Amino acid sequence: MSTTIQKIRLFSMMALQLAIWGAWAPKLFPYMGMLGFSASQQALVGCCWGIASVVGIFFANQFADRYFAAERFLAVSHVIGAICLFGAAFSTQFLPFFLFYLAYSLVYVPTLSVSNTIAFAALKDGKDFGTVRAGGTVGWIMASWPFIFILGAHSTAVDVRAIFIVSAVISLLLAGFSLTLPHTPPQKGNGVDSLAWRRALGLLKKPYVAVLFFVTFIDSVVHNGYFVMSDAFLTNRVGIAGNLSMVVLSLGQVAEILTMLVLGKVLVKLGWRTTMIVGILGHAARFLAFSFLADSIPAIIAVQLLHGICYAFFFATVYIFVDDAFPKDVRSSAQGLFNLLILGVGNMVASYVFPNLIAALTGADGKVDYQTLFYVPTGLALLGALVLAFAFHPPTVAPAGSLEDI
Repeated sequence: MSTTIQKIRLFSMMALQLAIWGAWAPKLFPYMGMLGFSASQQALVGCCWGIASVVGIFFANQFADRYFAAERFLAVSHVIGAICLFGAAFSTQFLPFFLFYLAYSLVYVPTLSVSNTIAFAALKDGKDFGTVRAGGTVGWIMASWPFIFILGAHSTAVDVRAIFIVSAVISLLLAGFSLTLPHTPPQKGNGVDSLAWRRALGLLKKPYVAVLFFVTFIDSVVHNGYFVMSDAFLTNRVGIAGNLSMVVLSLGQVAEILTMLVLGKVLVKLGWRTTMIVGILGHAARFLAFSFLADSIPAIIAVQLLHGICYAFFFATVYIFVDDAFPKDVRSSAQGLFNLLILGVGNMVASYVFPNLIAALTGADGKVDYQTLFYVPTGLALLGALVLAFAFHPPTVAPAGSLEDI
């Protein structure tokens, strides 16, 4: 099979993988508010991804790595995930909604690192990952735009539950498509440590890994906080219609396509540390704009384009760094370790902190003091950038290679 066709298949895998997430993520917290869930209940739902990330690194990723072909793991996981999403769509009480969402999280979150494993295993050059991962951005956009027609400007909870129905349908599509992906057999019997996660955790003893782990936690809180707060901010403060808010947010993914496509060249030119610092500062710039430019719809729309820098220059760079700097037999577990922060712990903290901050900063008139609210993620982003600047000293300055071969 030609390299081009292989990349197209991997690109399509990433598109469907992220479309599942993109269909519901921007509206999750506003939807829970429509159902009358309290800030603490919303925080519990947010904790589901943290639980799933822990389970993923200690069980699911190891199961996929050692005993189950990765593409089959994806297929089974997405069938189960689709069933759970349908359940969440038709659950209006907290307990059944929470249980369905938790079950969905347990099977979906591990597939993110497993899809990365399939991509890196199939690619001859790991630096092509940026181009393949751009498929996820395309998928997120494709999942968001149809809601212009599915939702109205002032949709009710009955309408908004469509986010889970659409996500479930995409999940079933990916389940079938997974069986056509490059065969990625388990590594059992190849001399690989069956408890590779212990070695991955052991790498935290290295100062540069510990620093990156800490900064990844900070940035993941900021990143996940953006998804907790942004949709309600756009509709309630900026004045963008409810059926257009997801489209406005998806503009960040449009910019992400461009940044992912040039990421390899940027990494070689700027190096690991500077690229990551730029990514984190993108968050600070965006939240400062939210604080001071909320009365300008064009400015708020334009600043969404910073999302490409925020994601590609930090999180995608972290994934590439792990693949470049970590021992081969623990890379999948190391990817899961960082997913524990990006999708799990950071998500849990953001899901607890920001709904409660919003509640605390909501006045008697029901209006939220968004300017003060956005100072928090801005400060966290600046802290992360400073720690990287002064304490992150990786063994290599940049990926091996030249501008021409990336």
